Amino acid sequence: MAEKPTGFNYIEHYKKDAVEFDYFEERKGATLHDERRVHEYILSRIDKKAGIVLDIGCGSAWLAETLTTHGLSVVSTDIALANLKKAKVKVPVMNHHQTALDSFNLPFNDKSFDYVVASEVIEHVPDPGAFIKELSSKVKPGGKLIITTPYKEKLQYVLCIHCNEKTPVHAHIHSFDENKLSDYFSDEQKPRVKYFVFGNKYLIFARTYMLLQFLPFSLWKPVDRFTSFFLRKDVHILIEYTG
Repeated sequence: MAEKPTGFNYIEHYKKDAVEFDYFEERKGATLHDERRVHEYILSRIDKKAGIVLDIGCGSAWLAETLTTHGLSVVSTDIALANLKKAKVKVPVMNHHQTALDSFNLPFNDKSFDYVVASEVIEHVPDPGAFIKELSSKVKPGGKLIITTPYKEKLQYVLCIHCNEKTPVHAHIHSFDENKLSDYFSDEQKPRVKYFVFGNKYLIFARTYMLLQFLPFSLWKPVDRFTSFFLRKDVHILIEYTG
């Protein structure tokens, strides 16, 4: 079991965050398209025939909404009960379960899940190394840990009007690339880790989504790669660890 990290009170922070912000609100425009491609990239790494999936920080419960229709069982988790209540209402099926928990101390046996997914979460946590260690321990032999996060993000800060201290925008407190992420895995684990960078910034913010939104993932992916070959500005990285 991973040690609980010290520092800011992340538990109370994200419980309040769930009350103040609606992760189930409808996205629009470039944001909607970008989230769609992140979701599709994750789904492309999952065998949808069978399995049990642990979704860490389930957000809008999009993973449960998709995978339960294929017969997989999904355990949606969040530190805030408020989000899980919404997730249950959104995906009210027997093979969708909800559990409020601290991802640094997961209440499951080791090697319990076929897939553990944490999408756009690790940049928020106080101790990424402990986070990865705890999540990877729950993956079955041959199963996968899948993590997505912003790629080489330039962290931005504002001055908080309440405490007069620098506060990270969007609560992102870490920035990652392949090398930094690799350091969180042991030498024994590293050969079983893959990285995929994607989501070209120019395609996202140049309003090309108005055309690219009509492309299925299988066609969008080579377009994204081709653009990045000439204009290397990817905004997402996916880590895949096989147990």
